[in-house]
Amino acid sequence: MKKLLLTLTAVAGLTFASQAQEFGFKKTDFIVEGNFSANTKNNKTAEKKENSFNFNPSVGYFVSDKVAVGLDFNFGNLKATDYSGTNDTYNKSSNFGVGAYGRYYFLDLGSRFKTYAQLAAGYQQRTGEVNNGTTTTDIPKVKGFGAGAGLGMNYFVTENIAINFGLTDLLSFGTAKEDGGKSSNEFNANINSFNNFFDTAKFGLTFKF
Repeated sequence: MKKLLLTLTAVAGLTFASQAQEFGFKKTDFIVEGNFSANTKNNKTAEKKENSFNFNPSVGYFVSDKVAVGLDFNFGNLKATDYSGTNDTYNKSSNFGVGAYGRYYFLDLGSRFKTYAQLAAGYQQRTGEVNNGTTTTDIPKVKGFGAGAGLGMNYFVTENIAINFGLTDLLSFGTAKEDGGKSSNEFNANINSFNNFFDTAKFGLTFKF
């Protein structure tokens, strides 16, 4: 009987501890998010290879239990090399971006899933160079501005760590201008993404403090 009582007490304690966990956000919470990707392709038949990486960190602050504002950044690099000739040739580009966002959490799917809508706007610039095997030439710098509206979801693994799914940009607008050139504008409405949003998802981690 004593062993049974101790077992029941332990189970009750674990159940209470699990129920006591609070998943979600509240006013004055601070979050750090980020995702990182790196890719390498080497086509030995065509004697071409490509290396790229992209890093997107962001920080945010909850001004209420459901609304967060923050800053995000983007760092990326791409290098495509052709080694089929006597001398290697390559194209290389780097990009940097900074922006601001506002996020509204509007739906809880159970205790761990938190769904949000987000508006964001930011500045981007890209620089690069081309090497023909003997000389290197700078590519004209490109500067641009973009804005978009999207959806996302956090799944809480612990009280302070969540997996972030950036599902899709439903609406986006961008304008870019090359040094010495004319500007170009682009508008996208990805309403169809509701049917295949996991094809365009961005995955990362969210840390709550």
